[in-house]
Amino acid sequence: MRKGRVALAILGAATAGLLATAAILDAAFPPDLSRYHTRAVTVTDRHGKPLRIFPTADGTLRMAASPAEADPTYLTLLLAFEDKRFGLHPGVDPLAVGRAAFQNITAGRIVSGASTLTMQVARLLEPRPRTYRAKLIEAARAVQLAWHFDQDELLGMYLTLAPMGGNLEGVRAATLAYFGKEPRQLTLAETALLIALPQAPTSRRPDLHPEAARAGVRHVLNRLAAQGAITEAAATEALDDALPTRRLPLPFQAPHLAQTLADPPPADGLVTSTIDAGLQGRLEDLARREASQLEAGATVALLVVENDNRKVRAAIGQADFFAPGGQVDMIRAQRSPGSTLKPFVYGLGFEHLALHPDTALIDRALQFGDYAPRNFDRQFHGATTVRQALLGSFNLPAVQVLDRIGPERLAGAFALAGARITSARSTGPASLPLALGGVGISLADLTMLYAAIPSRGQVLPLVWREDTASLPPIRLMSEAAAWYLTDILADAPPPVGIGRAGGEQRRIGYKTGTSYGFRDALAVGFSGSHTVAVWVGRPDGTPRPGIFARTAAAPLLFKGFDRIEGNRPLIVSTPPEGALPRGRRQELPAGLSQLDTRRTTPRKALTVAYPPHGAEVYLDPDGIALVPGGGQAPYRWYVDEKPVTEAWKPEEVGFAKVTVIDAEGGTATATVRLKDRP
Repeated sequence: MRKGRVALAILGAATAGLLATAAILDAAFPPDLSRYHTRAVTVTDRHGKPLRIFPTADGTLRMAASPAEADPTYLTLLLAFEDKRFGLHPGVDPLAVGRAAFQNITAGRIVSGASTLTMQVARLLEPRPRTYRAKLIEAARAVQLAWHFDQDELLGMYLTLAPMGGNLEGVRAATLAYFGKEPRQLTLAETALLIALPQAPTSRRPDLHPEAARAGVRHVLNRLAAQGAITEAAATEALDDALPTRRLPLPFQAPHLAQTLADPPPADGLVTSTIDAGLQGRLEDLARREASQLEAGATVALLVVENDNRKVRAAIGQADFFAPGGQVDMIRAQRSPGSTLKPFVYGLGFEHLALHPDTALIDRALQFGDYAPRNFDRQFHGATTVRQALLGSFNLPAVQVLDRIGPERLAGAFALAGARITSARSTGPASLPLALGGVGISLADLTMLYAAIPSRGQVLPLVWREDTASLPPIRLMSEAAAWYLTDILADAPPPVGIGRAGGEQRRIGYKTGTSYGFRDALAVGFSGSHTVAVWVGRPDGTPRPGIFARTAAAPLLFKGFDRIEGNRPLIVSTPPEGALPRGRRQELPAGLSQLDTRRTTPRKALTVAYPPHGAEVYLDPDGIALVPGGGQAPYRWYVDEKPVTEAWKPEEVGFAKVTVIDAEGGTATATVRLKDRP
């Protein structure tokens, strides 16, 4: 009895010592999971369909995959072939080790291995030369992995890391490259190929060595049939199935957007965009056909947004990504919008002035200081109305209205909405050429602004990723002003040759714009459910003389709407409170019948009084006082587009852009340099 207790004590102590040693070694030498976590970045559409896959830094297409994403039959047969007792052993299978040792000793050579699936994962995580020492390390690592991870996690590692030929790693990369589909549903022949490939990924590549690949499939099927995992008849039938003889091109949709969303790369290698792959494909085909009919160097860009949630459903940065200059994303490039900003001039006019769509204007020669705008056709149209001026895209009435509003107010409204406009003038307030597109704005920001019109004047940032948190809307203009614009733009006649097939079913509100020098042709429009923007031009900005937006961009806009499944026609609702419906001008209240061309009371231009533009300012722990000049209180301050208080406390040296917006929407900006005190 006493001896037995002593023996048990010794055994317990030894066991405790072994466990303590194992714990110390585990802590000192944790498994290296860097290869598993270093994955190709996959950008998918909203349903998880890959749009574009970016290899890892070493060129490997290693795509994450979990057991839930794989065909259940494939998983069952994989375990039957590789590790029948997976989950029943601690990473190393003693029965398999004994069997392999007996067979190898009997044969006098190595005829059988004893690698479990977990040991294979250990080898894939930390590749080593195939030696007995490496085998022992793999066995130790396998026990360690089984200690830390459950069966699904270990199986997911294998499904992600398994070599599949060339730069393909993981079952998902293999099924996309060889079968053109996800691994959710596989044939028996495809399953056998995926089991055979990791054993000899180079020599069994079906695109390079088809006979060796077929021999590998035959070996897998025969062994599975001998084990009873599949029937002989099923194995024979699968052997007759054709195997792939080439690698398929990987998905390559929305390449410009995918490139933006993939940087910086996410930890899990997966980005789910808001794109609808079906619509994206239809519009990419349309863009290629349309671009092929343009002159050399010209191309197109398209953007489709859902009005209800502002999610981007299609984004074509250029028709040909591989053309010279084709990598420039024209959805995000700053280009002149031409006349497409005019609706917002009138929108703020409806809100801040005594203005109505039937208010009378005079289209005549005008001089604003040294600025003398002209109409595009170099003509004057005399007496007109706001409705006629906007539909006819007359320049002079729009400049008159902006002069009454003040260009600073319009620029401030854009800034508050999150739309960035740029000008050749690096400093100073916005000016009247803003009405005619004398600034730069991206197609994305322009689309964001237009989507506010059918949305009762409320603007929201465009949503590019499904995991983006929703934000509260910002009011760009009053509901009545937005209704007036919807009512006017809904009457814009379709371009020549398009027509309104189906009558009201094709009704959209839209506006076109041609930039100075015929460099850019744009058309932006909205239906009851979507907003679509089109740009046509050359990425390098060279002129295209005689090319007008109405003939170059507007037809493509209508064709884009035609390809949207579930697109709802535009229906102008009943007027909201405060809006007056259409009527004869003489029936308008006296204050609305004619535009008062006198400018409102003079205002001192808003500036950043301190710190002034170009100043060098020392960092101060008590903060830097921000002081406005001119404008109308209250003021809102932003530094590098982020809101700050009037006691700004910067933490780093470098350049900063300070912006102030006043109560009337005026905006001013100063760029300053922050320095440490000497």
